[in-house]
Amino acid sequence: MGTSDSTSNGSQASNGGPIDSSKIPQLFMDGPNNLIGSHPLKDRLAIITGGSGGIGSAITTHLASLGAKVVIGFAGDPTPADHLVSSINAAVPADSGPRAIAVELDVSDPGQVKSLFDKAQLIFGPRIHIMVAVAGVQDPEYPALADTSLEQWERTFNVNAKGTFLCCREAARRLVRDGGGRIITMSSSTVGSLRPGYSSYSSSKAAIEVMTKILAKELRGTRITANGVAPGPIATPLFYAGKSEERIRAVVAESPLGRLGEPKDVAPMVAFLASDAGEWVNGQIIRLNGGYV
Repeated sequence: MGTSDSTSNGSQASNGGPIDSSKIPQLFMDGPNNLIGSHPLKDRLAIITGGSGGIGSAITTHLASLGAKVVIGFAGDPTPADHLVSSINAAVPADSGPRAIAVELDVSDPGQVKSLFDKAQLIFGPRIHIMVAVAGVQDPEYPALADTSLEQWERTFNVNAKGTFLCCREAARRLVRDGGGRIITMSSSTVGSLRPGYSSYSSSKAAIEVMTKILAKELRGTRITANGVAPGPIATPLFYAGKSEERIRAVVAESPLGRLGEPKDVAPMVAFLASDAGEWVNGQIIRLNGGYV
């Protein structure tokens, strides 16, 4: 509440008087998620690419728990996406209709990205509120730039940069424009750490950061916000791939908090940005790394 202080007798208003709790919006008082309310995303429609992967599944689950209907974009093995859809839909009465569906796609294919949005509107109606572009790849060989093949570079940029571009472009055209429109992209704290072996990956994520910031300005007047989150080392298969136990221990040792991040460290920030409470955050890249960078 501005410059208010907290005392042993409870919160104090900025003028020194006690806060009347009846005046505090339910958004901040409701349920266990007391920072943004128990269902701040009730019946809003969210598309999450890479929505059944490590960070993506945590984001999907969290947004659904806050009331959102979710469309899970996935590539490859459908089993994780199918399980996630089943678990979300099992939590609501069968006669209420689905709260989650899964759609297989290659995010670097413009036709498939368009079909993803088409399917979301076909099943849940025309009003899409949130798009979270999580889908991404990282080369487990961590080649130096001089040793990176054109094929390795193109695969990284096709999924990370081109895929995010296509999803952002479709979202900018289709998200609601009367409030609640949210575009959230996925960068990486390696853009700041500049680690050897990450030239293709980090530069593809840097492209996403610039794209996101410019998009926020281009969406002036639409009430759609665009922000990115940039996680540090997160304990997911993408992080572990190609790393030795020694390297993993070294990464943990560099963290001021002495641990790897977890997907659950990322999901609440995405939910905040997707909510009404996050509207004033726009055109920003938020680093989530426990002080690693």
